[in-house]
Parts: sequence; C-alpha cells; structure tokens
Amino acid sequence: MSVGTSFGPLVKGVAVLFMVLEHFRHPDATPVYERFRKLGRLAPEGLRYVNSWVTSDLTRCYQVMECDDRALLDQWIAAWRDIVDFEVVPIITSGEAAARVPSTETMNA
Repeated sequence: MSVGTSFGPLVKGVAVLFMVLEHFRHPDATPVYERFRKLGRLAPEGLRYVNSWVTSDLTRCYQVMECDDRALLDQWIAAWRDIVDFEVVPIITSGEAAARVPSTETMNA
C-alpha cells in the first residue's frame, strides 16, 4: 500500500489535485459500496471529491480528490484502508502541464 509520495509541501490555501488509485481488497467491491451506502464518502471537511471512474470488473477505482492539506487526504484514507489499498499521485491538469513545458520554438529563438 502506498499512501504517500514525495512531491514537496503543500502551500496552505492552494488546492492540489490527487489521483487516488483504489484497489479493492480480495478483490471485492461489495464491502466498499456497502460502507459507502451506509456512511457516505467519509471525507473530512476541506477534502473535495472531484470525480471517479471504476474499472468494469469492479476491482479498482480511479478517483480525483482536491485539498490544500495532505493530512485531510490521509484521514480519509484511514477510514477505508481496512478494505481498500491506496496509491496516491499528485496531479495537474493537462493545461497546466502544457504551460510548464517550454515551446521548442521559444527555446531555439
């Protein structure tokens, strides 16, 4: 289980997007959806759900979450880690990525 990555400190007040890869244990989605139906997402205040996609075999979920405090994400993961293994990757939008990569035309000028 990987619940952390090395990407530097978060800037307080600046939201960061995280791609959360959830691997349902055994692999069985039933306990995950039973808990979700009973208790909801269990996200602490300040952690925002953006969107998610589940594989057609119901063994993995790819979820985008947003927050400005990594501790909130870790708190949410702790509520689910008994039935889900997590991998967390900080992400940026494709537009932000394009802005960060210099144009070869600009570099050669």
